Amino acid sequence: MRKIIVLSMVTLDGVIQGPGGPEEDLADGFDFGGWVAPYGDKAYDDAVGKELAAKVDYLLGRLTFEIWENYWPAHDDFWPEINEGTKYVFSGTRVESDWKNTVFLKSLVDIQKLKETEGKDIQVWGSAALVQLLLKQDLVDELRLKIHPLTLGNGKKLFRDGTIPAAFTLTECSSTTKGVILANYKRAGRVETGIMGV
Repeated sequence: MRKIIVLSMVTLDGVIQGPGGPEEDLADGFDFGGWVAPYGDKAYDDAVGKELAAKVDYLLGRLTFEIWENYWPAHDDFWPEINEGTKYVFSGTRVESDWKNTVFLKSLVDIQKLKETEGKDIQVWGSAALVQLLLKQDLVDELRLKIHPLTLGNGKKLFRDGTIPAAFTLTECSSTTKGVILANYKRAGRVETGIMGV
């Protein structure tokens, strides 16, 4: 069975929309695109570099895919793995692309079947609506979060209503000189409750 790993750059109030640039995702009047830029340093770059170099496949929502298919094929020198890995795109409208190694998935059942196959880990980047669906269906095996020290007040969120109760275990944690927390979590069963101090 393959692992589905969600990688997200996220604000303290949970926003994941448009981290990369001003024009990346303007949906619903979002005007904070590029909010990640001021937080780069060596530790951050090293963490991202490690993720970019991973030999994985990718599961993307249609909007993220459409942003990427117009950019990454021409930037193979920076991220060759995104062109070499298989890109599984969850879409009810798209059926083909000129971007090599692209497969379109139509339903949640398609994602579940994909997860049950043998093969590489599957990374999910961006794709807010898709991440919501995966969390609701308990299909996320790991969360790799870059938690940035700012709030934006609005924008697409990592977690919204409908996310199932789920426990995670911290597997790796560090921070950058700019105050970004790099935290990796793996799925760890059911939520447990109790009384503090007892």
